[in-house]
Amino acid sequence: MTAAVAIALAVNGEALSPLAGPGETLLDILRSRAELTGSKRGCNTGVCGACTVLVDGKAARSCLMLAADCAGREIVTIEGLDGDPHAALLREEMAGAGAVQCGYCTPGMIVALTDLFRGSAEPPDAGAVRHWLGGNICRCTGYVSIVEAAVKAGRRAVGSEPGMAGR
Repeated sequence: MTAAVAIALAVNGEALSPLAGPGETLLDILRSRAELTGSKRGCNTGVCGACTVLVDGKAARSCLMLAADCAGREIVTIEGLDGDPHAALLREEMAGAGAVQCGYCTPGMIVALTDLFRGSAEPPDAGAVRHWLGGNICRCTGYVSIVEAAVKAGRRAVGSEPGMAGR
């Protein structure tokens, strides 16, 4: 039997050294040790996207990543995006469009879309948003309002929405 080992990682800008047992995932560490519960445990198989976090700046399913494999990595959860302008625009537009119903999938979607926005010089169109959210399941909304909100937030992020830049 393998004993738990301390792993050093940065979560939302803070250095952490939690003990990680064999088979423990990054999601386990985030929710139980770091007490960051914004990343949800949905399917635990990487299908639903509710556990999406940024790992070294890229969207990843935290339920699929062994905690021990995250040593030395920079992890950002939905809680760590509080000051991020892309995430703020997404939250505002999603709330305004009624794109949030039960809210369970919303943190994972905002994290995934923040990754999309950070990597785009142009605002994403509806097709790009749908493609990017291919790994995020929403059982309540039907995605229409989510996609519309993301497209609008993307336009605002690059200032191409008439009268919206800087709002």
